[in-house]
Amino acid sequence: MTNPRTAWIVYSVLRLLFFAIPFALLYVLGIWPWLAAIFAALIGVSLSIIFLSRPRATASESIYDWRNRDRTADDIVEDEAVEEAEGTDVQPSETNRPSAPDAERG
Repeated sequence: MTNPRTAWIVYSVLRLLFFAIPFALLYVLGIWPWLAAIFAALIGVSLSIIFLSRPRATASESIYDWRNRDRTADDIVEDEAVEEAEGTDVQPSETNRPSAPDAERG
């Protein structure tokens, strides 16, 4: 499945089916609807982890490609610089300001 659109459709439809079929079966068996929904959600997540790794990976790659489609090397460097600046304790305004005691002593 190399087509991202096909991967998205397959992944979405199968995720819905992995929830809807167990929910319908549990509901028909007479389990309370809210409890059937919880069990169906757990079953659906488990089945999707087991069986949908390839469509999930293709969909994830398409998200990454879509997010980075118009970024140039300069944009990437600027983003990394901003992320590094946000991670430090020193604010940019504090680095350019002279300290008050040194300026007064002259």
